[in-house]
Amino acid sequence: MTNLIFHEQTVNKTDRSNLSKQKPCLVWFTGLSGSGKSTVASALEQELHRRGFHTYLLDANSVRRGLNKDLGFTDDDRVENIRRIGEMAKLFIDAGVIVMSAFISPFSAERNLVRSLLDDSEFIEVYMNTPLEICESRDPKGLYHRARQGEIKNFTGIDSAYEVPRHANVTLDTSVMSVEACASELVNYMEANGYI
Repeated sequence: MTNLIFHEQTVNKTDRSNLSKQKPCLVWFTGLSGSGKSTVASALEQELHRRGFHTYLLDANSVRRGLNKDLGFTDDDRVENIRRIGEMAKLFIDAGVIVMSAFISPFSAERNLVRSLLDDSEFIEVYMNTPLEICESRDPKGLYHRARQGEIKNFTGIDSAYEVPRHANVTLDTSVMSVEACASELVNYMEANGYI
């Protein structure tokens, strides 16, 4: 690392942000499997795209099959997964993009690490506060069932901890809110805080 020399770029984050006429940020969805993270993140991205904003959605489909395919689901691997996602999101934000990130991200320390990579106003934490029993009843991929049978180890909410965010910017519960209502609340938050 001692041979690395930082080269200051001529075009910077402010230039890119001004060109795209939006305030780049990371909308970080966290919550249990089945809480609605990816579904709501996708609905938010669709609405922002419809309005002409530059966006990108990071989720397990886009990250676990490529950049992070060498990682498993142990606590250490989960930490590294989130660290890499945070670094990638930082690059997207530098490019002037509004990024949605939908990952369980069960540990406060790792969410705080990602937050620390960005300017204070660039990190929007969205806690999907859907109760475990609702998430488990949905079980779209059969993961809870397999975890309860002992076929999957280190499954968040079953035999691996989930640390609830203490200071989420937005809290949503898809057991009582529709996907559309969740996306609308997020759009309202982003408008009220000058992101869009």
